[in-house]
Amino acid sequence: MTDTVEIKAAEHLVSGYRGGAALVRSDGSVITANEKGSCLEALLVHDVAPNITALVLKSAAEKAIVSSTISLPGTEGEVVLEITVTPHLIPGAENDTFLVLTRDLTMERNLRSALVESRQRYKDLVDVSSDFAWEVGSGGEFVFVSPKGALGYAADQLVGKSPAEFVVDADNYDPLPFYSRKALDGVEMWMRQADSGLACVVISCLPLYGEGDVWRGARGVCRDVTRERERETALANARYREQLLNYIIGAIRDEVEPANMLTAAAAAVGRALGAAGCRIYRKTGDEEFEPAADYGNMQDVGTMDLLVDRVKDGENVIEAEAGIWQVVASPARYNQPVNGAIALWKAGRDGGWSEDEILVVGDVANQIGIVIEQASNHERIVNLSRTDSLTGLLNRRAFYEDELPRRLKRLEKSGETAALLYVDMDNFKRVNDVHGHQRGDEAILLLRDVLVEHSRAGDAIVRQGGDEFAMWIDGVDLEVATSRAKTLIASSKVLQRLSGDADHPLGISVGVAMYDPALKESLESLLHRADEAMYEVKKSGKGGYKLTAALVGEPQFACTHERGPD
Repeated sequence: MTDTVEIKAAEHLVSGYRGGAALVRSDGSVITANEKGSCLEALLVHDVAPNITALVLKSAAEKAIVSSTISLPGTEGEVVLEITVTPHLIPGAENDTFLVLTRDLTMERNLRSALVESRQRYKDLVDVSSDFAWEVGSGGEFVFVSPKGALGYAADQLVGKSPAEFVVDADNYDPLPFYSRKALDGVEMWMRQADSGLACVVISCLPLYGEGDVWRGARGVCRDVTRERERETALANARYREQLLNYIIGAIRDEVEPANMLTAAAAAVGRALGAAGCRIYRKTGDEEFEPAADYGNMQDVGTMDLLVDRVKDGENVIEAEAGIWQVVASPARYNQPVNGAIALWKAGRDGGWSEDEILVVGDVANQIGIVIEQASNHERIVNLSRTDSLTGLLNRRAFYEDELPRRLKRLEKSGETAALLYVDMDNFKRVNDVHGHQRGDEAILLLRDVLVEHSRAGDAIVRQGGDEFAMWIDGVDLEVATSRAKTLIASSKVLQRLSGDADHPLGISVGVAMYDPALKESLESLLHRADEAMYEVKKSGKGGYKLTAALVGEPQFACTHERGPD
């Protein structure tokens, strides 16, 4: 066969191939190539594709068809070619020719890579956006669960099980997302975990339909939001507690008087927490708790007092039953030490105290501790302003500007009579002159003890200054007032052991002024009568008492004067 015939036969052979094709010799020289094989021809001619030449030599050596995939750089990236080399027998030739066929795999390879990448990307996004993916079949059981499992179960433990078995109150959903016939997004539900705990999940799903729109299952993803819901709940509860605390603190701060703050606090706490009753306690000097403020139903409250003893030493918030009540109590503190307590109670049928309510009680107790301290400080300041520093009795200002006006108003309503006793020491100056002021202070304190010993709980005693005292006695008549004056005179004999000398015995003179609200006597007139009566005793020999009673048409008064016992 001539070369021309050979070439024409070769051209006819390669022209019908859809890809690049060339007829080559074993040395890599190209006999002919089709249109798409022009690139292949260029690669072989310029020897820039040694892998193709190597395949030709391998086919020649093995006298068999060989193929391989090669990658070549291209203007728009890597080009992937599948190369097949077939020995080509030409009648009458030396049979040193080979048919090289190429198939461009670049697009296929890129599509495959893109598909793999897309699938991986989708898988990664599903894994990131959800805790597990699932699919149920037409029978309503799991046919697929993410390999990592769900709800503490391994995937194979869930496959074949009905999702409804794991949903809390599954009947409340219509439909249950796992069986939905339409797409759902963001459905929240609680599911049971392997450890018997509960998980809050948000579920999204798509239904699956076959031919004839027959439902054949659903698939979707679930995201566990339990911790988020717990944080949201904790935050909401914290805000609720803050609101309650602000309300309670506001109610306390609205009160100007510290003593009233405790009453306001008891009412505010009781109302805020829906308690049947509340009691606030203050710690006394002997380490006992005494009630300081009450609110609400006080039935069987004595039992509460026994329970509160448990928090004296700083025991944390306690819960207990007391008769019909569910009680919660907490110590109140100021700068760490316990200075009081708060107890609240509700009926047992209303259930126990919630964790948040108990936390509020603990927070409120801290505020109560501050209020108790403020009340105590206020009382100390008031006492200091109202009491005599040496004797602890009322001072002159408190007695005349506060105590007496208040008592006179009360008597105007009740119509009862009262008595004012002016008491002055006899020969007191001699005590100071002979023995000094320390002995004088002892004498004043001893007289105070005499006055206190012979007074009632409701009586008011004042040190007016120096050795002058006064005693107010509510609800007594002339006979009782006289008896009290005689008793004081008799008891004053104990003062004699502190006398300056035997010739000047220490004693007292008492002026008694009776008060009758029906006569509308002024306070000034009453004080003047008591003072005048006491000085009348002084002038007439000391050591006795004189009694005056107001008459209609003051300032006239009747007088009775008696000496005390020798």
